[in-house]
Amino acid sequence: MENKTYRKGDRFGTHRVISPKGVLPQPADVISNDMEIYDNEVLIDVHTLNIDSASFTEIERRAEGDVEEIKKIIMNIVETTGKHKNPWTGSGGMLIGKVKEIGPNYEGDLRVGDKIATLVSLSLTPLKIEEIKEVRSDIDQVDIKGQAVLFQSGLYGILPKDMPKELALSVLDVAGAPAQTAKICKPGDTVVVMGGGGKSGILCCWQAKKQVGVNGKVICVDGFKKSLNRAMSVRCADEYIVVDATNAIEMYEEIMEATDGELADVVINVVNIPNTEMSSIMACKDEGLVYFFSMATSFTKAALGAEGVGKDVTMIVGNGYTKGHANVALQVLREDERIMKLFAELYA
Repeated sequence: MENKTYRKGDRFGTHRVISPKGVLPQPADVISNDMEIYDNEVLIDVHTLNIDSASFTEIERRAEGDVEEIKKIIMNIVETTGKHKNPWTGSGGMLIGKVKEIGPNYEGDLRVGDKIATLVSLSLTPLKIEEIKEVRSDIDQVDIKGQAVLFQSGLYGILPKDMPKELALSVLDVAGAPAQTAKICKPGDTVVVMGGGGKSGILCCWQAKKQVGVNGKVICVDGFKKSLNRAMSVRCADEYIVVDATNAIEMYEEIMEATDGELADVVINVVNIPNTEMSSIMACKDEGLVYFFSMATSFTKAALGAEGVGKDVTMIVGNGYTKGHANVALQVLREDERIMKLFAELYA
């Protein structure tokens, strides 16, 4: 290994971009998934892919629920683009694996053999899949035999030893949502979490409840009673409402009633289907804040829709990264045994 010659790589991975030239790896259509690493890259033996919820939902829909067809679609995406960037949603997910090789000019604390979760999207990560071993459709996870590359700029988390790796992966995949929730919710706020019965929804509800305190209110909204029952079982909100997130008028009426006509100070959207922009906007009071974490969000629909109904709301695109986000998300499980138990049942 001492005599091996490494090619010089760019910090952000632009050396991997095949087309179009001049863009970063995430927006690129095709990147190189040649697993001979550059001097500042990390090679990972991949164990599991956690496909992001919007992406997996769309793949499963197109495969009509057929597992072999899901495998074919995933393999085709990776073989065609060199990464897992869903062509319909533009989103990816993340992975867990073991560090196999580290370039000599890579700057960081990683060691060969470390078990890590990448905290950057699969939509920019060079990936090669030899075999898809298992598809767990209920939790959006795919076990594979394959390899991936982490760029110098790529974020990662060492897998915690106090919980199963699949459980940690499922939480770290949405770590940005509860961490950003902690930043935007203030004591006394009324917060609506759309998609509140899902994985990121429960974490956001719990974090929002912690931030708003006894004088605030957290309303968990989901389209499915089964999902709401999950949220209710861990008591992560103050009120639970079944509403179709694509029905903006029904959402408006329900939230008006739940807030005595005040509407929400903060609306957090973690729904995994399209056409929920207007429901989010309608549920929010003037000069309130709408946070779109959903990867199915259309900026055009949100911007023009808010203008169309005369809503003066601040709209923010959910950033999957904020400092310390991995620790914030995992800490929710450590602080609340009910959520740890529920998530262990669902994802581990």
